[in-house]
Amino acid sequence: MDRSGVSTPRAVVADELGPVENYSLRPRDLPPPGPREVRVAIRAIGVSYADVLMALGRYQVRPDPPFVPGSECSGVIEALGAEVTGLSVGQKVIATSMAGMFAEAVNTPATSVRRIPEGLSFEEGAVLLTSYLTSLYALVNRGRLQAGESLLVLGAGGGTGFAAVQIGVHLGARVIASASTPAKRELALKAGAAAAVDSRASDWREAVRAANGGKAIDVVYDPIGGEFTERAFRTLAYDGRHLVVGFVAGIPSLPTNLALLKTGSLIGVNLGTHAPNRPHEAEANRAKVIELAQMGVLRPVIAKTLPIEAYAEAMAEVAQGESAGRIVMTT
Repeated sequence: MDRSGVSTPRAVVADELGPVENYSLRPRDLPPPGPREVRVAIRAIGVSYADVLMALGRYQVRPDPPFVPGSECSGVIEALGAEVTGLSVGQKVIATSMAGMFAEAVNTPATSVRRIPEGLSFEEGAVLLTSYLTSLYALVNRGRLQAGESLLVLGAGGGTGFAAVQIGVHLGARVIASASTPAKRELALKAGAAAAVDSRASDWREAVRAANGGKAIDVVYDPIGGEFTERAFRTLAYDGRHLVVGFVAGIPSLPTNLALLKTGSLIGVNLGTHAPNRPHEAEANRAKVIELAQMGVLRPVIAKTLPIEAYAEAMAEVAQGESAGRIVMTT
């Protein structure tokens, strides 16, 4: 406890990046929020694959220790910086950051905080923004997905994949979900996918084409990488767009002659570069995600909720990638 008798908030901290054994849940003193910051008492924390990679020191950005993982959370505002407007103490909010959210409280820029949409629980709010912003940016701004086009979503049972299914359906596309387990495929079908195929099937390409009525695919959403990228690129139609969102299965190699033969495009999707380069477009996307969640169009699915004390189990669950839906920690 601090001198006032109030318990000091805890955080999952490592003094050296690496395996989960490097991390411990321990008290962390927080100063008052800066002039443009808010302090959020965290209620729920989303755990993503990117969070785990960063904790391990295997992400494309390598932070300096001591390090607290975690890029998204929900909670209640308990203090405001002197220059913060439009927010108030006691508001239920969601927040995003590169790190720092595996904690019981956090100081974060006010610009990263949004009111939680009505009807969403803290657990749902904690996994809303990053996945859905990534997928909206990918499909609309990068992929030019149009109503009536076909969309093949790899990893459709994962965080961004499931978000891509929901957004693709909302945009009027014919969504074909590819996932590794029956539970993940069923989840995608419940979200409105027209068809779901087994990503581990030996006749996967034939199954995808059959699911699209014998036609090639207009847009591929690919957060998986590895060997899946080339075979998915080969499903593209004329002017097809293959969106590179991630590479949980490894960094792929792709014969560049395929782009020529297919008259197709390989398009990178890096959400972190969107706001710095096109701030108004990025802000419009944030507002759109909040609006669609408020309407009930977008709704995350929680696979498992664990207390923050079980951070090691939560990170292991995400690393294994077997869950149908998101893993959330609560405080």
